[in-house]
Amino acid sequence: MVLTPSQMLPLGTLAPDFDLPDATDGRRRSLSGTDAKAYLVAFICSHCPFVKHIREGLAALGRDCEARGVAMFAINSNDIERYPNDGPEAMAAEARAHGYVFPYLLDETQSVARAYRAACTPDFYLFDGARRLVYRGQLDGSRPSNNVPVTGADLRAAIDATLAGQPAPEPQRPSIGCNIKWRPGHEPDYFG
Repeated sequence: MVLTPSQMLPLGTLAPDFDLPDATDGRRRSLSGTDAKAYLVAFICSHCPFVKHIREGLAALGRDCEARGVAMFAINSNDIERYPNDGPEAMAAEARAHGYVFPYLLDETQSVARAYRAACTPDFYLFDGARRLVYRGQLDGSRPSNNVPVTGADLRAAIDATLAGQPAPEPQRPSIGCNIKWRPGHEPDYFG
């Protein structure tokens, strides 16, 4: 496990579109094909201990987003050839086991992760209704080793502010987690 922080994509960035298969039902999902009050894109995977630590909180957040008109998408961009435990079957099993109500998409080419400058799992991006980035960073201050409860406080405060037409609270703290497992020779150049 390599601890990797978010790259903190510049606020105001227009959300890169995507068209990816949902591991839970095989349907293709796109950002542009969705109309919502706000959009939450979360880069996660099935095997990461940081994601395992927050997955019940993710499921609760997904239910809350759905009820509030926020479209939530989870994207797995890991190399599934070298990490088969992150493949579509494991993704679907994870979604069922933990009650994910949001699409869990497979970015097999890793092009979506590159477009978002995603670096770690989990990595969160919140966009307003015009699909402009208003928050990027951590779910909350909880980590697998710090005994801080998973509440989603940071991201939930940003969602509340966005839906109220207010700026997301500052400071925005980078998420931290396992690095995205890039295919050999395909590591992005945005690190360092």
